[in-house]
Amino acid sequence: MKKKKRYKLKWKNLIAVIIFLIAFVFLIKSGIDLINYFIDTNKTNEEIKEIEDVAEIKEVEDTENTEIIEQTEEIPEENPYWDYIKMNLISVDFDELLKLNNETKGWIQVNGTNINYPFVQTTNNDYYLTHSYNKSYNQAGWVFMDYRNDTVNYDKNTILYAHGMNNKTMFGSLRNILSSSWYNNTDNHIIKLSTPTENTLWQVFSVYHIKTTNDYIQTEFRSDEEYQNFLDMLKERSAVTFDTTINTTDKILTLSTCYNKTDKVVMHAKLIKRESR
Repeated sequence: MKKKKRYKLKWKNLIAVIIFLIAFVFLIKSGIDLINYFIDTNKTNEEIKEIEDVAEIKEVEDTENTEIIEQTEEIPEENPYWDYIKMNLISVDFDELLKLNNETKGWIQVNGTNINYPFVQTTNNDYYLTHSYNKSYNQAGWVFMDYRNDTVNYDKNTILYAHGMNNKTMFGSLRNILSSSWYNNTDNHIIKLSTPTENTLWQVFSVYHIKTTNDYIQTEFRSDEEYQNFLDMLKERSAVTFDTTINTTDKILTLSTCYNKTDKVVMHAKLIKRESR
């Protein structure tokens, strides 16, 4: 009986040791991950500073090249749309930025957030999830355009992605769009883009967070009916109501980032003004 008891105790001790080792390994891994997070965050902050030092961004007033996108539906006089189309566009000098990264495709600025960065594009949607603007390995990644899209001839749905960093870099501040303070300021409902070929203004029509899905990143549509159904889905999904009309003549911009491990934060806007460069 005593031998059997000692045998049981040995198994209990072995299980305890295994549990301790698993916990120890998990603790070490968590520590390493935390250190790497701070290292990558510092690298990202340094790179943002470097970009700010070389980037030339200016607001530009409308010219003879400015095009107000024709609206197919009548828009009431009190609608903020009439104020939006009077807003200045931004124009970015890409010469120095292209020297830093030859895959630079444009610059994005989102009112009411920290988003004010150049965006890039490569042949897939994986590379810039783990590489920074200077193409060094970095878990913070960078802001990038869907490889299927074209900045010279915008698709019906142009998509930009970035990580939702806790320090509010990249698309981390996109969580702001779900707060009443962001929504109640109608000046925030605007996105400005600049590319080497044109400057554009986009009016927000939908914001939400949702369980991770791919149904909002469709870029090609077989018919106007399919596209309209898609637009209706995006507008109905919005957490708040925007007084923005949307139909098949519109081209839209989609911003997507992580809200948590299972959800995404998404913003959609339609093109309302453009100016060729």
